[in-house]
Amino acid sequence: MGSAAERMMSRCAAVLGHPVAHSLSPVLHSAAYRALGLDGWEYSAVDVTEEELASFVEGLDERWAGLSLTMPLKQVVLPLLDHVEPLADVVGAVNTVLFQPTGSGRTLVGANTDVHGLVAALREGLGDRPVGSAVVLGAGATAASTLAALAELGCTAPTVLVRSLGRTGGLQRAAHRMGVAPRFAVLDPASPLVAQADVVVSTLPSLAADPVAEAVAASVGAGGAAPRGVLLDVVYDPRPTALSRAWEKAGATVVGGERMLLHQAAEQVRLMTGHVAPLAAMAEALEVALVPEAAAS
Repeated sequence: MGSAAERMMSRCAAVLGHPVAHSLSPVLHSAAYRALGLDGWEYSAVDVTEEELASFVEGLDERWAGLSLTMPLKQVVLPLLDHVEPLADVVGAVNTVLFQPTGSGRTLVGANTDVHGLVAALREGLGDRPVGSAVVLGAGATAASTLAALAELGCTAPTVLVRSLGRTGGLQRAAHRMGVAPRFAVLDPASPLVAQADVVVSTLPSLAADPVAEAVAASVGAGGAAPRGVLLDVVYDPRPTALSRAWEKAGATVVGGERMLLHQAAEQVRLMTGHVAPLAAMAEALEVALVPEAAAS
């Protein structure tokens, strides 16, 4: 629990994005503040466009402890920062801004907790199993964080399957900065690589991975190879996704995208408040938010 001084102190934090009303970050952070006894802390969701970001950040006063950022603000914020932590720098994406007081005002520090969230979520599914091979679906900012997470888990040469090779430039540059060597290929929903990998991470937007789900189900139904690795689909709405359902039906391990969301938010809470995040309380609040009827049962 926080000290009496901390409980009396009014501090602010928020998630920014456009749109952002759907974000579950306020649920997670607010649950953490309650469990920690940080009564004066408030966390909100604020709709901020790329064009509005600089003026919004400039207008924040000394009560602000930090910001969570959604796409596309994870790149737009970079020129506004005084310091970018090494991991966020190599990934090329900042999802956390910390306001650190200095003698002359404050320093804005950019961090990336998505990698932490991915590693922690995947470890839940992997247990002690090593990661010899991995497949990443998609080539956006989350895919860059995924490459860093897989490298931390021991896989530095995953296969990245994308819908268009012409849109992989940013991810290839991020991979070069990380010192990893992924292989890029056009996404074939029926690719045998998906079933053979120790880990599959889908960073595709909602419904975009449905053709892969259909291919997995068709292959298993026809007596083909079933998936053998751990699947993490970063999409958690709808839950479960079609890909998660097909994977689970085939008897393989699924880690829901909400687990990544939980763990990255827990790391943000630690960075912003200085307290170890109350993971159990945050997980309970998240589950209630994702399944509202659970609260009434």
